[in-house]
Amino acid sequence: MLVNSAAGRSPPTQELALSVIDSSPTVPAPPAAPPPPPPRRGRPAARLTGLLVAFLLLAAVAAVSLAVGAKQLTPAEAWQGLWDSDSPAHVVVRQMRLPRTLLGLLAGAALGVAGAVMQAVTRNPLADPGLLGINAGASAAVATAAAFLGVTGVDGYVWFALAGAAAVTALVYAVGGGRGATPARLALAGAALNAALYSYVSAVMLLDSASLEKMRFWTVGSLASADPATVVRVLPFAAVGLVIALATARPLNALALGDDQARALGARPAATRAAVVVAVTLLCGAATAACGPLVFVGLLVPHLVRALTGPDLRWLLPACALLAPVLLLGADVAGRVLGRPGEIQVGIMTAVLGGPLFLHLVTRTRAVRS
Repeated sequence: MLVNSAAGRSPPTQELALSVIDSSPTVPAPPAAPPPPPPRRGRPAARLTGLLVAFLLLAAVAAVSLAVGAKQLTPAEAWQGLWDSDSPAHVVVRQMRLPRTLLGLLAGAALGVAGAVMQAVTRNPLADPGLLGINAGASAAVATAAAFLGVTGVDGYVWFALAGAAAVTALVYAVGGGRGATPARLALAGAALNAALYSYVSAVMLLDSASLEKMRFWTVGSLASADPATVVRVLPFAAVGLVIALATARPLNALALGDDQARALGARPAATRAAVVVAVTLLCGAATAACGPLVFVGLLVPHLVRALTGPDLRWLLPACALLAPVLLLGADVAGRVLGRPGEIQVGIMTAVLGGPLFLHLVTRTRAVRS
């Protein structure tokens, strides 16, 4: 019995081994590798869609600009007046509102792109043709030509405006420290020159009543005096400036990494900065000669567009070229509506609309960062 009962049980060593195996903790399997993140699809498509929407918005604002004014026209009447020489609205649309609209498109695109490239090359979010004194330099040169040299009309203004814009651009860069210029020093130098030059313009106009009469609307900033000849005169300068600015998009992207990294990527920092200076001079000089000094367009629009496209200038500059005219023409149309039977100058409207928008943008940025 003892033998049989002992034979019916497992040996002690075998039971111990089985108990050890059963009581050993289970080793967890290694975690599976996480699946790769899905590719970011549709980013270029979204940007292209945004550019298409901006183009459609610009076309809509341009159509409103042709229809709205002292004489209200329906869209059908404006369209008929644009193409039919026998239409009662032909003179109003073709000779008055169409040049005004085209000049708003050119000036808006010029100022928006100029502001974007200036902010990129100086790495200063406050860089703007107005705040850095470039528009003031063009204005001072035009005021001098009108008061002391008897120059009148855009034919003469444009050359003096270009010279004044170029001189102040070089002066701001030199006063700001040259190659060692920092964004803060450039902003301070531009603000000081801006104040001094506008004081000079005011003094010239107050001392010469004839100059005051000739330039009182121009110094505020206006599209009301636009005619086909004005558009033809400024178009080559604005077009060349836009082409140069768009060509600097890729080198400016590299320059944002620093000069050494930019050289490693094949960019030439000195040539890029020189091209930007030429582009800004052409753009600001042409816009200021035709419309007078306009504020906030070059400062505000790049900030708004950058929130949609990101910092890549290959997308930012075309978007600025489309949306800056939307702001300028929209302000012009608002001035015509609010000032009936007269109008409020577009330079006043851009300041009234641009100031609160920029303050809202600044407060929203601070809230996001905090």
